[in-house]
Amino acid sequence: MTDTDATLSDALGRISTAPDVDTLRSIEREFVGKDGVVASMLAAIPTLPPADRKGAGQSANQLKQAVLTALAEREVALGNAALDAERKGDGFDASLPPPRLERGTLHPVVQVTRELEDLFTSMGYMVLDGPEVELDEYNFEKLNIPADHPARDTQDTFYCNAPGSKATLLLRTHTSPVQVRAMEHLQPPFRAVVPGKVFRQETTDASHEHTFHQMEGIVIDRNVSVGHLIGAMKTLLRGIFKKDIEVRLRPGYFPFVEPGFELDARCPFCEKGCSVCKQSTWIELLPCGLVHPNVLKAGGLDPEEWGGFAFGLGLSRLVMLRYGIDDVRHLLGGDLRFLEQF
Repeated sequence: MTDTDATLSDALGRISTAPDVDTLRSIEREFVGKDGVVASMLAAIPTLPPADRKGAGQSANQLKQAVLTALAEREVALGNAALDAERKGDGFDASLPPPRLERGTLHPVVQVTRELEDLFTSMGYMVLDGPEVELDEYNFEKLNIPADHPARDTQDTFYCNAPGSKATLLLRTHTSPVQVRAMEHLQPPFRAVVPGKVFRQETTDASHEHTFHQMEGIVIDRNVSVGHLIGAMKTLLRGIFKKDIEVRLRPGYFPFVEPGFELDARCPFCEKGCSVCKQSTWIELLPCGLVHPNVLKAGGLDPEEWGGFAFGLGLSRLVMLRYGIDDVRHLLGGDLRFLEQF
């Protein structure tokens, strides 16, 4: 038997009787480690006659591969033996179910959005979507907000023009641009809601965030009146709060509707005033109004033939009302301790 054969036989014998993984690691270092037997054999090759070097190298590599293979097989055998011993020990019951996997939950904004989508589709509305990176033309111009209009001052936004681009791109400040896109592509009459993210350059605090959620609603038809708007809003509130809610309209100015209103709802959480309604018994809920003739023209419709109403629902605000959340930053904070409550 050559020295290589004897070395291999010694290694295999010790591996086959190794009682644990730590012993295997010791054997591995001794034979195939950087200072082990195989390393010494390879280091000695340059001192051998040229005719013997090839055979010495092959022997060293064969020894290394055989030792590594035996080590892996013995480690698997030790693992199986440990598992068998555990199965035969006291307290192990193979019929018990495994630990339950942790399941995720829907984000509260997603939950409320899906509820509203179900509500509006039951009323004959379509659910539409639009680009979050929008053209200035759709975000402002076609909504009756020209470049010098003071309403732009209340909607500071993030511009994202590419170098050399002629079109002005921005992160949309509301979901209203889809109003015009819908009028351009859909044949009236139609009803639609548009849920989605919007972005404004806000200083963040408990009630302001640079990214939040809205749901735009639009109805285009003939002979649409404020009465239709109020009826739709009452149905919306009944679906949200599961009871009839008193509403009132206050005059409000929004460039894309005429007349425009602020719709308030009687506080569903109190009778004489609370922190939610700021002791007034009314909650400022959403802006709304009849679609401005200029917006109808921008969408390719004749305002003499078609009319409609539109409203903008703050989904983030509604979620905060629904669940009693006092800081809007929780909604996008990514804190699992907060999200797991829903």
